[in-house]
Amino acid sequence: MINAVNNTDKRNDYKLKIGVAATTALATGCALAHIAKRQGFSLSPSAIKKTPVKDWAVFSLYDKKRPDRKLIELEEKEILELATASVAGGLAGGLLFDDKQYKKSKIRESVNQLLGNVAVPVACVGAVSRLYKKYKPQILAKVPQVKETGKFTKNFNKALKGIPFSIATVLSLGVGIVAGNRVSNLLNEKVFNKKMDRKIKGTDFAPHVDDLGMAVSLMADKSKGASFITRIVPAFLCVPGYEVGTHRD
Repeated sequence: MINAVNNTDKRNDYKLKIGVAATTALATGCALAHIAKRQGFSLSPSAIKKTPVKDWAVFSLYDKKRPDRKLIELEEKEILELATASVAGGLAGGLLFDDKQYKKSKIRESVNQLLGNVAVPVACVGAVSRLYKKYKPQILAKVPQVKETGKFTKNFNKALKGIPFSIATVLSLGVGIVAGNRVSNLLNEKVFNKKMDRKIKGTDFAPHVDDLGMAVSLMADKSKGASFITRIVPAFLCVPGYEVGTHRD
């Protein structure tokens, strides 16, 4: 009897995880399509069919032989749109595939994920990014450089110039995640009347791979590596939605 109950619970958990993953991916995919459409990519099936797969919005990478190649851009506004869609999809899946007794906990987690794990950290990194760009000439003027004698020294100097922004990105992201976590705890206490000390988890860092992309983009200018990181941002942004949909407390 106990084994039968355990097997049923496992099947329900499996159904929940699969269902939430599907609704989260669907919602995030729709948001990505909307962004692509807004940035000038065609969603017409006939146009997509005629376009090589490598040139699709979700797959296209920077090519120095084609510097004018159109690439999808994911800035703060797009990150928030994707994250909101992810959380909405995850919440919908959680409410659809899980017991109703967990409804309130999933709604709380959706607020925590959006504000604590996405909005606050992204705002911190965005603010530092704008501040850096404003004073970029003055900052780079203080970065030591070696005499360029070839490709290696040229790339070495370029990497040196990327260090200040990389450090600023990591620090601002760390501050943002800690601040966001405190916002989440405050919301739970003041709004949801539930005293919690929500600990920072590894998955809290998943939505911020885009910030790593910004740092890489600066260090290497435009490159396949930097654009590849941008391409996988939507996949990482599915994590908040999945966390919401499978959340129970």
